[in-house]
Amino acid sequence: MKAVIQRVTRAEVRVDGDVVGRIDGGYLILLGVEQGDDEQAAAALAAKTAKLRLFRSESKPIDRNILDDGGAALVVSQFTLCADTRKGNRPSFVGAAAPADAERLYEHYCTALREAGVPVETGQFGAMMDVELVNDGPVTIIL
Repeated sequence: MKAVIQRVTRAEVRVDGDVVGRIDGGYLILLGVEQGDDEQAAAALAAKTAKLRLFRSESKPIDRNILDDGGAALVVSQFTLCADTRKGNRPSFVGAAAPADAERLYEHYCTALREAGVPVETGQFGAMMDVELVNDGPVTIIL
């Protein structure tokens, strides 16, 4: 499982022009689910995400977690994070989880993040989405 976490001042996801998820501050999380991932991996990644200290404190530029800062998460499924680009110029996605498994684990990650106390908005699994964000910092971390 791979997550690209961007600290944002705002972010939203639109499907067919309609906003399906929006936050005013926190993390935009692009989540890729790979073959072999399971519920335990999703829960562990959600716990790490909730505790990850990427927000400013009065004394340090990166010191507080999303719960300390009162932010929310916008989680967007993105199988392209699972691309294998070692051969040729066209990415292979054979390492990505099957859609049914990926959706189940994506939902499990979102649920675990909510259970950790983080407000969660989502994109629409499997849809073509327009993602708009204002990166804060910029701060971008890959887990």
